[in-house]
Amino acid sequence: MRIGFAGLGVMGGPMARHLIGAGHSVAGYNRSPEKARAWAEAHGGRFAATAAEAAEGAELFVLCVGNDDDVRRVAGEVLPALGGGAVIVDHTTTSAKVAREMAGVAAERGVAFIDAPVSGGQAGAENGQLSVMAGGDAEALERVRPVLMSYSKAIQHMGPSGAGQLTKMVNQIAIAGVVQGLAEAVHFAQGAGLDTDAVYEAISKGAAQSWQMDNRWKTAARGEFDFGFAVDWMRKDLGLVLDEARTNGTQLAITALVDQFYAEVQAMGGSRWDTSSLKARLK
Repeated sequence: MRIGFAGLGVMGGPMARHLIGAGHSVAGYNRSPEKARAWAEAHGGRFAATAAEAAEGAELFVLCVGNDDDVRRVAGEVLPALGGGAVIVDHTTTSAKVAREMAGVAAERGVAFIDAPVSGGQAGAENGQLSVMAGGDAEALERVRPVLMSYSKAIQHMGPSGAGQLTKMVNQIAIAGVVQGLAEAVHFAQGAGLDTDAVYEAISKGAAQSWQMDNRWKTAARGEFDFGFAVDWMRKDLGLVLDEARTNGTQLAITALVDQFYAEVQAMGGSRWDTSSLKARLK
């Protein structure tokens, strides 16, 4: 399939590489042209100087950019270049509002827009093991599902436009509480004078087990926080969650509290630390 791809950062770069590995023709665009050029040279993709250039002749256009405004900008540039019947898949974590908005704009041009945020982090992108939660046209999703499986282990259609983004918000709510619990557990173990490695071995095979425990317990105990999804990104996502909660009337006391704790980590200089850095504020 001929594919355009916008956003070649720590997530998008590996995802686009997997598409090439699966035999697709991929034109890559990035806001920083030098990054797109380096990606193309390293992986055999085509360099595109603009998003519109990446979209020329594309049957599928994939976005993995920063926020709502980025999605509006890039989609606005690529839609005139896409033919009817093309599909846009947006892996950016955004508001549900912008997903619905872009789906409507795309439909006016005969293009399907699927909001498809992912979970799995940088490691999942590198290893082609992302989980995708998708909202929008189910038939269009099925047409591109085999392509998206180039970097995914699971793709779940969640409902109409915006449902993928709402599901990603649920994902981030669940993670926020678990990571705070992990930080407090490590902190308590250290305060009690326990061997944290031995504690991990004792509890990680029982009810306390989680992905966060398996992947972040030992590094958090050592004060190492350079392992993926950054605090700045998590705060952006939790901001979307809390905005949506105000709209739908749900009560998210723990999520709001953890968001405040991440603000403290940012104030400590930890904006680019990974999310397990909640441990750093506990002395």
